[in-house]
Amino acid sequence: MMPPRRLVAICSVTVVVGCVGADKSRDAQSAADAAALPDKPEFTVSGFKTPESVRYDPAQDLYFVTNINGVASAKDNNGSIVRVSADGRLLDSTAAFVAGGSQGVTLNGPKGMAIVGDTLWVADIDQLRGFHRLTGAPIASVTVKGAAFLNDVAAGPDSAIYVTDSGIHFDEKGQMSHPGPDAIVRIAGRIATIVVKFDGQPAPNGIAWEAANSRFLVNGFNSKALYAWTPGALRADSIAAGPGGGDGLEVLGGGRALYTSWADSSLNLFDGTAFRTVRKGLPSPADIGVDTKRGFVAVPLFNDNRVEVWRIPDRP
Repeated sequence: MMPPRRLVAICSVTVVVGCVGADKSRDAQSAADAAALPDKPEFTVSGFKTPESVRYDPAQDLYFVTNINGVASAKDNNGSIVRVSADGRLLDSTAAFVAGGSQGVTLNGPKGMAIVGDTLWVADIDQLRGFHRLTGAPIASVTVKGAAFLNDVAAGPDSAIYVTDSGIHFDEKGQMSHPGPDAIVRIAGRIATIVVKFDGQPAPNGIAWEAANSRFLVNGFNSKALYAWTPGALRADSIAAGPGGGDGLEVLGGGRALYTSWADSSLNLFDGTAFRTVRKGLPSPADIGVDTKRGFVAVPLFNDNRVEVWRIPDRP
């Protein structure tokens, strides 16, 4: 998720103050985690048009990258999806793999993605769109009535697709409003249903299934909370506090998860109980993708039109 640079400052974040000893301990651990990463990314790829999300396809050993290419809420049909090889080569430099307005494709402001079988599912404002992950051909489009800003996508254990609605809207000048709903939408059999709503307008953003605990993890762009939601539950519960400005969220093994923050331009590691910063200096870090083969994380830098790929720190 993704306000233009000039709008970042208007997104409120609650300040949480902890004890001095705990802060020093977290700072020391964060420094140790940062030291475990190289000083430079494994590689950087440039030339995108407002990159919002990265999804790694292990079967093809490549990355998909969504490009909003304009105002994130505009139905301008100029969004695209391009592919990047595992060694950092832009595979679609002359023509996008999927391009709005071409080959019968409608794609406005594509954001989060999930792969289910041979379908690449993509959130697109108030639509969930499906494309063939090998050919890019359009397969399906599901309208989510009343949606404001569909953002991230995750495959559930029940063969359904789950999508966050951040509840925000950008006008043609890029000014943001927050009409809601702040929700998670379940899509099954081409039927979309809101399954949980959030209090306090946290702008739910990243979502990922945590199989070990049979729950989804969700972060919020307007909240420091990391939420856990179990399918069927009436509410999502806050289980930890991150740095705020949450966007990308990916579950790793061993009870860990990665979380990007616009609040302090960082990549953070959740160990099951608390967050530790493992990389700063990542401006406008959006929806990340994890290369499960190499242990890399691809971070799209929304305002800088590039993707940086970093090694994930090894932790027990």
